[in-house]
Amino acid sequence: MPKQKLLLIGNGMAGIRAIEEVLKLKPNEFEITVFGSEPYPNYNRIQLSKVLQGDTDVSDITLNEWQWYEDNNIRLYPGETVINIDKTNQVVFTDKGREELYDKLIIATGSKAFILPLPGADKEGVTGFRDIKDCEKMIEYSKKYKKAAVIGAGLLGLEAARGLLNLGMEVDVIHINDYLMDRQLDESAGRLLEKELKEQGMNFLLNKQTVEITGDEKVSGLKFNDGEEIEADLIVMAVGIKPNVALAIENGIKVNQGIIVNDYMETETPNIFAVGECVEHQEMVYGLVAPLYEQGQALAKQLCGVTGVGYQGTVVSTQLKVSGVDVFSTGKIVEDKNTKSIKVFDEWNGTYKKLIVEDGKLAGAVLFGDTKDGTRLLSLIKKAANVEEYLNANDSEQSGASLVAEMPDDELICGCNGVSKGTIVDAINTKGLTSLEEVKGCTNASRSCGTCKSLVSDLLEYTLGDDYNENQKVSVCGCTTLSRDEVIEEIKEKGLTHTREVMNVLGWKNEEGCSKCKPALNYYLGMLNPTDYEDEKESRYVNERLHANIQKDGTFSVIPRMYGGVTNAVDLRKIADAADKYDVGMIKLTGGQRINLLGVKKQDLPDMWADLGMKSGHAYQKGLRTVKTCVGSEFCRFGTQDSTGMGIKLEKKFEGISGPHKLKMAVSACPRNCAEGGIKDVGIVGLDGVWELHVGGNGGTELRQGDLLCKVKTEDEVMEWVGAYLQYYRETGNYLERTSGWVDRLGIDHVKEILAVKETRDELNERMDIALDAIQEPWSEVINNEETLRELYEKVNVPSISK
Repeated sequence: MPKQKLLLIGNGMAGIRAIEEVLKLKPNEFEITVFGSEPYPNYNRIQLSKVLQGDTDVSDITLNEWQWYEDNNIRLYPGETVINIDKTNQVVFTDKGREELYDKLIIATGSKAFILPLPGADKEGVTGFRDIKDCEKMIEYSKKYKKAAVIGAGLLGLEAARGLLNLGMEVDVIHINDYLMDRQLDESAGRLLEKELKEQGMNFLLNKQTVEITGDEKVSGLKFNDGEEIEADLIVMAVGIKPNVALAIENGIKVNQGIIVNDYMETETPNIFAVGECVEHQEMVYGLVAPLYEQGQALAKQLCGVTGVGYQGTVVSTQLKVSGVDVFSTGKIVEDKNTKSIKVFDEWNGTYKKLIVEDGKLAGAVLFGDTKDGTRLLSLIKKAANVEEYLNANDSEQSGASLVAEMPDDELICGCNGVSKGTIVDAINTKGLTSLEEVKGCTNASRSCGTCKSLVSDLLEYTLGDDYNENQKVSVCGCTTLSRDEVIEEIKEKGLTHTREVMNVLGWKNEEGCSKCKPALNYYLGMLNPTDYEDEKESRYVNERLHANIQKDGTFSVIPRMYGGVTNAVDLRKIADAADKYDVGMIKLTGGQRINLLGVKKQDLPDMWADLGMKSGHAYQKGLRTVKTCVGSEFCRFGTQDSTGMGIKLEKKFEGISGPHKLKMAVSACPRNCAEGGIKDVGIVGLDGVWELHVGGNGGTELRQGDLLCKVKTEDEVMEWVGAYLQYYRETGNYLERTSGWVDRLGIDHVKEILAVKETRDELNERMDIALDAIQEPWSEVINNEETLRELYEKVNVPSISK
């Protein structure tokens, strides 16, 4: 029997959550196709502010990698928008000329930033704050200009302001009302938040109504209704969102504020459903993630024929971290003549709590600074509990475990994902879960905003009792309860040689594995047996298989190897000729001192590499990528060591070596550290007659300064210590764990103690040399064989390029 065709319009959080729930209930029921207007896999929109700060990539907030779509046989068309629906013949049409049949259609087009219809709103320099493109625009402006204005002091406005501050801009926040976040907080909490954010550098203009955006073609500032004006190079509109219902309206699907649906997320058009921020249910439109996920669950049950009551609406709550400050609110937040309130203000610790009581029952709450009671208060308010139930529980000194012990099974622990205490306890007991990561992978609790992590930890302690260790093992992924160390021991003991064999023998819950464990197992098998193990290309990430990085428009970037950032005229001519021949969109110098050729079509990759005749720079690899160097003693008047020569020596020795995560090195010739080794995985600094080795640095999202590992006198000693350090990391690091996290987990003193023993360093270097000798560099084998090279590429068919 052929599968039904399930088509999803929208690749956002709500629509993909519905697909995830369908896959849980009936994984083989549907042939699934997804169209997403953005050129990315499904990402966490809640964490857009991290991308805005400029040191976090889309991959860091991605919820479902490209590999997830492939693993679940989902056809994804990113960067492609559905523009029309033929409801009679059940066909959709896209802006790329594609036609796709459906049996069941889900519309999950989300919402759009509301842009105030002000004079000048169409000028250059005006943006919303809703997606990755908006973030990129703000980041680019921060590189050229210094003054920004954010209109709106709700959550999005404050997060935008925080991000722009981090990018070095001066920020004015304009708000039409007299205190911040007035939809989520009462005045007392709003004033406390204002005080905290002023100390962080934000400037607030309250009770201000913007009437005009000034400037010619580009913005120059804002004018207010009281006649005051301010200067600004960038205007960010953060005044709200509106459901994106244009497609529904154009195709005769009933719309009010949003697309009208019933409790089963059905529209009035047969076989068309809708979910998420574009939806109106019982005259309510929701913009928070928790109700959207509940809608997704109800929709999945309906599609899979599972009986249920459907979606019944949501008591909205907000539990967020605004620029590092915890806030929570739910239900009523302002008193009226029918309510009384309980207020507690701790000026010393900077915390504030207000409970709204109506007819003796909890009706609302506002928390500032300390929000650990938020989930429990939400549950009590949902069931209209008497205020004494909360107060009596708070009167006694209780541990977190004893507090969760008193919660009923239906009380929500994770509001974002709708995960109850009972669901988590059942998963712990029946599936042997012992860690926060395992609970997250199995139930989705703490997957989104992460504010419920402490409650999940308390539940683990309560359920496991004395068997619980807060630093309990972390499983490889949700497919197994085994930790990395346990998997490696089983591979050694049982002589396992293939990823499928590992999954089968060790009882993987998902027989096919997932996008997290397949590349991890491939790495562990190769690390343990480098000489005999045949690398499983199909288990690697897409970029690694294609030897190029996917870009947001579906093209690729090609980065040839340049040892230590040093090149020559011959290679530069090859690069220039290839750039002309293959119509490269941009030639960019990277932070790792290499040349990046951007905008290369997939079909041109084999020919381009053949024309270049150069090694790949492995910009996609989980392993060594670059060794950045300064010019060193040969040219610099401050240089005390040959940093360029040392960098090239390191890069040539360790190129191609795999690791748990990407590795970046730097070598500087003097303490001025021009190669920025302090924030690299390995940073080497030359002093007069000595080399310093710094390790565990990270310049990304989790900024970490490297620790001093040792001081040595010769280049040979540098090579010895670096080799031993990298091999110890390879053998003990969790897959996808950067050296910064690895050093934090093991402790720098432990690493020093291990590597201080000369015999241990020698043994580690012996194993490193075996691994280096076993590297099969694909370019050395196929670079001169166009037929073989093309075959390598044609084997790869990934969602991001199925255009």
